[in-house]
Amino acid sequence: MEKQKVVALVLGVSLAVSVVGASVDCTIVTGLISACSTFVTYGSPDPMPGSPCCDAISTLDTLSSSMDNRQSVCGCLMGLITTYNTNATAIATLPGFCGVSLGFTIDPNTDCNELPLSLLSLPISLSLSLSPPPPPVK
Repeated sequence: MEKQKVVALVLGVSLAVSVVGASVDCTIVTGLISACSTFVTYGSPDPMPGSPCCDAISTLDTLSSSMDNRQSVCGCLMGLITTYNTNATAIATLPGFCGVSLGFTIDPNTDCNELPLSLLSLPISLSLSLSPPPPPVK
């Protein structure tokens, strides 16, 4: 039942952000990180891919697909590790445990305004030709 709630939250959050096209609000990030509260508070059990915690971290990754959203998520996470300084290491290790790369390091020295571009944020155009061009018309 708990996993269904997380999935419903994930779908609702993803839809809300994609429809509005706005930056990610920190209450969304905090809500997603709260799925990992046992690990963040006690340091165990380690989150595993497929767990509600890792599903939430994967959602953060999905929400970070544009540069604006990635900077917003980054700023929110930096705020969390500042506020919950004693739990900063646990928060910073969540993406690694879950096999997710957010495109930045959760570290107090990370400048969220200077994040590297991600392939997801670049417009990519591919042109494939599977057959030879037709002969010229005479």
